[in-house]
Amino acid sequence: MKILAVDTALGGCSVALLEDGKILAHTFEAMDRGHAERLAPMVEETMRGFDFASLDRLAVTIGPGTFTGQRVGLAFMRGLRLALKRPLTGVTTLEVIAAAAMAETKQARAAVIHDARREEGYLLLQDGEDTVQQPVVMLFADAIERIRAFGPCALAGTGAAAAKESLGADFVLSGIRQPDALWVARLAQRRAPSNEAPGPLYLRAPDAKLPGGKALV
Repeated sequence: MKILAVDTALGGCSVALLEDGKILAHTFEAMDRGHAERLAPMVEETMRGFDFASLDRLAVTIGPGTFTGQRVGLAFMRGLRLALKRPLTGVTTLEVIAAAAMAETKQARAAVIHDARREEGYLLLQDGEDTVQQPVVMLFADAIERIRAFGPCALAGTGAAAAKESLGADFVLSGIRQPDALWVARLAQRRAPSNEAPGPLYLRAPDAKLPGGKALV
Protein backbone atom coordinates (compact mmCIF):
# COMPACT_ATOMS: atom_id res chain seq x y z
CA MET A 1 0.00 0.00 0.00
CA LYS A 2 1.33 3.41 -1.01
CA ILE A 3 0.28 6.37 1.14
CA LEU A 4 0.94 10.11 0.87
CA ALA A 5 0.67 12.12 4.09
CA VAL A 6 1.02 15.81 4.95
CA ASP A 7 1.04 17.99 8.06
CA THR A 8 0.69 21.77 8.24
CA ALA A 9 -1.20 22.13 11.53
CA LEU A 10 1.45 23.46 13.93
CA GLY A 11 5.08 24.59 13.73
CA GLY A 12 6.17 22.68 10.66
CA CYS A 13 5.27 21.66 7.14
CA SER A 14 6.01 18.07 6.18
CA VAL A 15 5.21 15.52 3.49
CA ALA A 16 5.90 11.78 3.47
CA LEU A 17 5.43 8.99 0.94
CA LEU A 18 5.46 5.42 2.26
CA GLU A 19 4.88 2.05 0.61
CA ASP A 20 4.19 -0.94 2.86
CA GLY A 21 5.99 0.84 5.69
CA LYS A 22 9.06 1.72 3.61
CA ILE A 23 9.94 5.42 3.34
CA LEU A 24 10.06 6.41 -0.33
CA ALA A 25 10.38 10.16 0.26
CA HIS A 26 10.12 12.48 3.23
CA THR A 27 10.65 16.18 3.87
CA PHE A 28 10.11 18.38 6.93
CA GLU A 29 10.55 22.14 7.30
CA ALA A 30 10.08 23.99 10.59
CA MET A 31 7.91 27.07 10.10
CA ASP A 32 5.32 29.13 11.93
CA ARG A 33 3.97 30.76 8.76
CA GLY A 34 4.03 30.14 5.04
CA HIS A 35 2.53 26.63 5.02
CA ALA A 36 0.16 27.49 2.18
CA GLU A 37 3.02 28.64 -0.05
CA ARG A 38 5.29 25.67 0.69
CA LEU A 39 2.90 22.72 0.78
CA ALA A 40 2.25 22.24 -2.95
CA PRO A 41 5.96 22.53 -3.92
CA MET A 42 6.88 20.08 -1.15
CA VAL A 43 4.29 17.58 -2.35
CA GLU A 44 5.59 17.96 -5.90
CA GLU A 45 9.17 17.38 -4.72
CA THR A 46 8.13 14.35 -2.68
CA MET A 47 6.20 12.80 -5.57
CA ARG A 48 8.97 13.37 -8.12
CA GLY A 49 9.49 10.06 -9.90
CA PHE A 50 6.16 8.68 -8.66
CA ASP A 51 2.72 8.79 -10.25
CA PHE A 52 -0.16 10.21 -8.21
CA ALA A 53 -2.35 7.50 -9.74
CA SER A 54 -0.20 4.89 -7.95
CA LEU A 55 -1.32 6.14 -4.53
CA ASP A 56 -3.67 3.91 -2.54
CA ARG A 57 -4.31 6.14 0.47
CA LEU A 58 -3.98 9.75 1.64
CA ALA A 59 -3.53 11.07 5.18
CA VAL A 60 -3.49 14.45 6.93
CA THR A 61 -3.44 15.95 10.42
CA ILE A 62 -6.78 17.40 11.50
CA GLY A 63 -5.64 19.34 14.59
CA PRO A 64 -5.48 20.64 17.17
CA GLY A 65 -3.26 23.32 15.73
CA THR A 66 -3.26 26.84 14.39
CA PHE A 67 -6.52 27.84 12.77
CA THR A 68 -4.92 28.63 9.41
CA GLY A 69 -2.43 25.77 9.46
CA GLN A 70 -5.10 23.13 10.00
CA ARG A 71 -7.13 24.42 7.08
CA VAL A 72 -4.16 24.49 4.67
CA GLY A 73 -3.38 20.79 4.90
CA LEU A 74 -6.98 19.66 5.08
CA ALA A 75 -8.11 21.73 2.09
CA PHE A 76 -5.19 20.52 -0.02
CA MET A 77 -5.68 16.85 0.80
CA ARG A 78 -9.46 16.98 0.49
CA GLY A 79 -8.96 18.37 -3.00
CA LEU A 80 -6.49 15.59 -3.81
CA ARG A 81 -8.96 13.05 -2.43
CA LEU A 82 -11.61 14.23 -4.89
CA ALA A 83 -9.21 14.37 -7.82
CA LEU A 84 -7.72 10.91 -7.23
CA LYS A 85 -10.80 9.25 -5.72
CA ARG A 86 -8.68 7.83 -2.90
CA PRO A 87 -9.62 7.51 0.80
CA LEU A 88 -8.30 10.24 3.10
CA THR A 89 -7.56 9.45 6.75
CA GLY A 90 -7.39 12.15 9.41
CA VAL A 91 -5.05 11.84 12.40
CA THR A 92 -4.71 14.25 15.32
CA THR A 93 -1.47 16.18 15.70
CA LEU A 94 -1.06 15.03 19.30
CA GLU A 95 -1.40 11.34 18.39
CA VAL A 96 1.34 11.84 15.83
CA ILE A 97 3.66 13.51 18.35
CA ALA A 98 2.96 10.78 20.93
CA ALA A 99 3.76 7.95 18.51
CA ALA A 100 7.04 9.57 17.48
CA ALA A 101 7.98 10.24 21.11
CA MET A 102 7.33 6.66 22.22
CA ALA A 103 9.45 5.36 19.35
CA GLU A 104 12.26 7.81 20.11
CA THR A 105 12.41 7.22 23.87
CA LYS A 106 11.44 3.51 23.85
CA GLN A 107 8.75 4.34 26.40
CA ALA A 108 5.39 2.52 26.31
CA ARG A 109 3.45 5.63 27.34
CA ALA A 110 3.53 9.29 26.38
CA ALA A 111 2.04 12.61 27.40
CA VAL A 112 1.91 15.35 24.78
CA ILE A 113 1.62 18.87 26.15
CA HIS A 114 1.74 21.61 23.54
CA ASP A 115 1.66 25.35 24.16
CA ALA A 116 -1.79 26.70 23.22
CA ARG A 117 -1.07 30.26 24.49
CA ARG A 118 -3.21 32.11 27.07
CA GLU A 119 -1.47 30.00 29.77
CA GLU A 120 -3.17 26.94 28.27
CA GLY A 121 -1.91 23.74 26.72
CA TYR A 122 -3.16 21.04 24.40
CA LEU A 123 -2.95 17.68 26.16
CA LEU A 124 -3.09 14.04 25.08
CA LEU A 125 -2.22 10.94 27.12
CA GLN A 126 -1.25 7.79 25.24
CA ASP A 127 -0.72 4.27 26.64
CA GLY A 128 0.64 2.16 23.79
CA GLU A 129 -2.05 2.17 21.12
CA ASP A 130 -4.74 3.27 23.59
CA THR A 131 -5.55 6.97 23.94
CA VAL A 132 -6.26 7.52 27.64
CA GLN A 133 -6.94 11.25 27.24
CA GLN A 134 -8.23 12.49 23.91
CA PRO A 135 -6.92 15.90 22.77
CA VAL A 136 -8.16 18.63 25.08
CA VAL A 137 -7.22 22.23 25.87
CA MET A 138 -6.85 23.27 29.51
CA LEU A 139 -4.83 25.49 31.79
CA PHE A 140 -1.16 24.53 31.52
CA ALA A 141 -0.88 23.98 35.28
CA ASP A 142 -3.90 21.66 35.24
CA ALA A 143 -2.43 19.72 32.31
CA ILE A 144 0.75 19.11 34.31
CA GLU A 145 -1.28 17.72 37.21
CA ARG A 146 -3.19 15.47 34.80
CA ILE A 147 0.15 14.12 33.55
CA ARG A 148 1.38 13.62 37.12
CA ALA A 149 -1.69 11.50 37.86
CA PHE A 150 -1.12 9.54 34.62
CA GLY A 151 2.33 8.55 35.87
CA PRO A 152 5.83 8.06 34.39
CA CYS A 153 5.96 8.41 30.62
CA ALA A 154 7.67 10.20 27.75
CA LEU A 155 6.98 13.94 27.56
CA ALA A 156 6.64 15.56 24.14
CA GLY A 157 5.39 18.76 22.53
CA THR A 158 6.45 22.37 22.94
CA GLY A 159 5.41 22.36 26.60
CA ALA A 160 7.34 19.21 27.48
CA ALA A 161 10.47 20.88 28.88
CA ALA A 162 8.44 23.10 31.22
CA ALA A 163 6.37 20.11 32.31
CA LYS A 164 9.51 18.08 32.97
CA GLU A 165 10.76 20.73 35.42
CA SER A 166 7.61 20.27 37.48
CA LEU A 167 7.26 16.50 37.14
CA GLY A 168 10.78 15.31 37.94
CA ALA A 169 13.04 12.38 37.13
CA ASP A 170 10.38 9.70 36.62
CA PHE A 171 9.33 11.38 33.38
CA VAL A 172 11.47 11.09 30.22
CA LEU A 173 11.89 14.21 28.10
CA SER A 174 11.51 13.50 24.38
CA GLY A 175 13.01 15.64 21.66
CA ILE A 176 9.79 15.50 19.62
CA ARG A 177 8.17 18.94 19.53
CA GLN A 178 6.11 18.98 16.31
CA PRO A 179 4.03 16.50 14.30
CA ASP A 180 5.69 14.97 11.24
CA ALA A 181 3.96 13.57 8.16
CA LEU A 182 6.11 10.45 8.45
CA TRP A 183 4.18 9.44 11.56
CA VAL A 184 0.90 10.66 10.07
CA ALA A 185 1.40 8.04 7.36
CA ARG A 186 2.44 5.33 9.83
CA LEU A 187 -0.62 5.84 12.00
CA ALA A 188 -3.04 6.21 9.09
CA GLN A 189 -1.96 2.99 7.42
CA ARG A 190 -2.97 1.06 10.57
CA ARG A 191 -6.54 2.31 10.28
CA ALA A 192 -9.36 1.16 8.08
CA PRO A 193 -10.04 3.53 5.16
CA SER A 194 -13.21 5.61 5.21
CA ASN A 195 -15.35 6.99 2.42
CA GLU A 196 -15.94 10.13 4.48
CA ALA A 197 -13.61 13.12 4.30
CA PRO A 198 -12.16 14.13 7.69
CA GLY A 199 -12.90 17.57 9.10
CA PRO A 200 -10.85 19.87 11.35
CA LEU A 201 -10.56 19.34 15.10
CA TYR A 202 -10.96 22.73 16.76
CA LEU A 203 -10.65 22.78 20.55
CA ARG A 204 -11.47 26.48 20.83
CA ALA A 205 -12.46 29.45 18.69
CA PRO A 206 -9.74 31.14 16.60
CA ASP A 207 -7.86 34.13 18.03
CA ALA A 208 -8.44 36.22 14.90
CA LYS A 209 -11.61 38.30 14.83
CA LEU A 210 -13.56 39.97 12.08
CA PRO A 211 -14.60 43.64 12.42
CA GLY A 212 -17.29 43.83 15.07
CA GLY A 213 -15.70 41.10 17.19
CA LYS A 214 -17.04 38.08 15.31
CA ALA A 215 -14.74 35.04 15.18
CA LEU A 216 -13.55 33.66 11.87
CA VAL A 217 -15.32 30.45 10.84
